[in-house]
Amino acid sequence: MATVRLDNVRKEFDQGKVAVADASFEVAGGELLVLVGPSGCGKTTLLRIIAGLETASSGTIRIDGRTVNDVPPRERDIAMVFQNYALYPHMSVAENLAFGLKLRGTVRAEIARRVQVAADMLGLGDMLERRPRQLSGGQRQRVALGRALVREPKVFLLDEPLSNLDARLRLSTRVEIARLHRRLKATMIYVTHDQIEAMTLGQRIVVMQGGEIQQIDTPMRLYEQPANLFVAGFLGSPAMNFLRGRLRSDNVARLEMESIALPLGDLLRMRPELAAYEGRELVLGLRPEHLRPVAPGDASQPVLQAQLEVIEPVGNEVFLNLRFGGNEIVARVPPQDLPEHGAAVALSYSPQTLHAFDPQTGLRIAREK
Repeated sequence: MATVRLDNVRKEFDQGKVAVADASFEVAGGELLVLVGPSGCGKTTLLRIIAGLETASSGTIRIDGRTVNDVPPRERDIAMVFQNYALYPHMSVAENLAFGLKLRGTVRAEIARRVQVAADMLGLGDMLERRPRQLSGGQRQRVALGRALVREPKVFLLDEPLSNLDARLRLSTRVEIARLHRRLKATMIYVTHDQIEAMTLGQRIVVMQGGEIQQIDTPMRLYEQPANLFVAGFLGSPAMNFLRGRLRSDNVARLEMESIALPLGDLLRMRPELAAYEGRELVLGLRPEHLRPVAPGDASQPVLQAQLEVIEPVGNEVFLNLRFGGNEIVARVPPQDLPEHGAAVALSYSPQTLHAFDPQTGLRIAREK
């Protein structure tokens, strides 16, 4: 199981455009690490640098302790899976799986063994004689995975391999990739713009924006302790609600906005580090699942009154799109009887669930230990 280490890797294109800004991290042997971020954030460029398909402007790339900056892609002992499958249409599944091994001069018996192992592992055993045009999108993606698998490389690099699949196939293929990783215990680096894929597949996640790494952590720590406003808003579906205002505290704390105030209960007692922001601007974040409709008069927790605009039932839960003063917020609630569109809805929440961010830097205000 090989490690991958990047030290201050930077990529600049023409006119000084920085695609990757001094990226540093290490992928442990056998780890599945996900690079996630919006289009143009630099994640695919970074993967291509690791593969040797792009040259780093500066910095060092090591695979299994060996510096590979000047090593050609074919000598880095990596296998890459692309989003467009890149299968040869005139070859059968078996021939596509075997092609890379033939180019490397692998003996015929070993090729046959590896192809059969990969086919059995990916459920392709009865498709070996078919051509790509006779396969579904999910089956083609499995062939692309199998072609990487037969190489038995030190590192697997996967560049948005599920983006061309429909929602149902994405789910089933995602599960296959997770099972494959557990079975192989292989080192994998997976690129996606889909935060659901990142959260469900990654043992650790690298969140990128504008060529810069925003945070590296486990999925749940990223969700529960986002380092800044970008990470907080990017991870989570629906996204975190953000409310910006001035923190006031007389007898009870509140966040004063242009036309409305958010009651905060005894937030300053629970979060003494926020006392420094009293009288100053502050951004508070609240996950949709932490808002719950309450009966009028229930004062056990702070309650806000919002206007219901759109109801989105999705089966086992309902998304309520509401307006709170000049702010659009979303609540995520279990199926239940709900008022009509336009009605006032009382929502309760615990101040303990609030995330606080500095409005100037965008950085998370950490809780005191």
